[in-house]
Amino acid sequence: MQSVITEHIQMVKGGNVTTPKGFTAGGLHCGIKKRKLDLGWVYSEVPATAAGVYTTNQFQAPPLKVTKESISVENKLQAILVNSGVANACTGEQGLLDAYEMRNEFSKAMGVEDHLVAVASTGVIGTHLPMDRLKAGIDQIGTNEHNGAELFEMAILTTDTCIKNIAVQLEIDGKTISIGGAAKGSGMIDPNMATMLAFVTTDADVNGESLSTALKDVTNRTYNQITVDGDSSTNDMVLVMANGQADNNQLSEVHPQWEQFKNALELVCQILAKKIARDGEGATKLIEVHVQGAATEEAARKISKTIISSNLVKTAIYGTDPNWGRIVCAIGYSERPIDPDKVKVSLGPFPVVENGLPLYFDEEEATEYLMQETVEIFVDLQQGNKSAVAWGCDLTYDYVKINASYRT
Repeated sequence: MQSVITEHIQMVKGGNVTTPKGFTAGGLHCGIKKRKLDLGWVYSEVPATAAGVYTTNQFQAPPLKVTKESISVENKLQAILVNSGVANACTGEQGLLDAYEMRNEFSKAMGVEDHLVAVASTGVIGTHLPMDRLKAGIDQIGTNEHNGAELFEMAILTTDTCIKNIAVQLEIDGKTISIGGAAKGSGMIDPNMATMLAFVTTDADVNGESLSTALKDVTNRTYNQITVDGDSSTNDMVLVMANGQADNNQLSEVHPQWEQFKNALELVCQILAKKIARDGEGATKLIEVHVQGAATEEAARKISKTIISSNLVKTAIYGTDPNWGRIVCAIGYSERPIDPDKVKVSLGPFPVVENGLPLYFDEEEATEYLMQETVEIFVDLQQGNKSAVAWGCDLTYDYVKINASYRT
């Protein structure tokens, strides 16, 4: 797939959610946090076709409920407002009223109808939004000093150590199509989905039903294939807005370049997902697990995700210990049928298991390989032709430090 993507798609240097035509963004400090930016927004000049995917946690925060309601009216959005620092989750009826008020105040400030606004929150669970500060922040939106995609990218962060953005371009119907994205996420990451937010914009004209189907499919192969710590949050969502400003013929499954567009959307989401995994709380390494030779894609996804979720695997990678036994163990408890006598495992370029049995390898060289910033694990089940990739990070002492004092 990667070769297909790179053949048609160009990365945009410095690209972000405002790379597509007709989008602006910004961020500011309204006082939810002590000092850092904590209120961000994305705005489209015209209503955009919209789709969303949401956490499967049964404690869904009020902002998700309000955003779902907005999109359900006519599958369109024109603006997104995001606060960080307070999740507005487990806040009861008052939390829901606050989420509606957040939407209403922002819709008035932007001059758009309520149902064209999405809201999102991230931060501490069980705390009510300081609505007076939030509304004061909304009143400042639109001033030049608060405009800019980088300000939005900073305003949505919690324990993240860096902003996460991307934009790509491709040609469809002779028109240049741009797709941009921004995300946050560092801990409580084990989608379906986790404490992560992702926002994707495009100036392509896309059929609403097709966009929703594509987003769900892409999410299964990207955001739902990352993990940091195995915890799924209450607030996560991925939103995509397509405003049609590129003036292409409407994209859907019957368009001859539909797969190119979908591949570009997947590339944007994959890169954002990998950036989230690499920025895991306290992480020092990105881990990529490649599973091939599976009987089904679902089995490949499940097994790769099980390996990347293993705390024993993650701590071994942190300690640069080529302990392949932990990988084999994770494969075995993945709850997917395998033939242990066919399994192959490699740590990067070092084959360590062949047909379920250990191979000789140079431990010093393998240990040196595990010191790299990106570590790859390869598994061949030799049961079929399906494959998948999952992404995660190592588990370090700093993860415990960060989460032991999260609220203080």
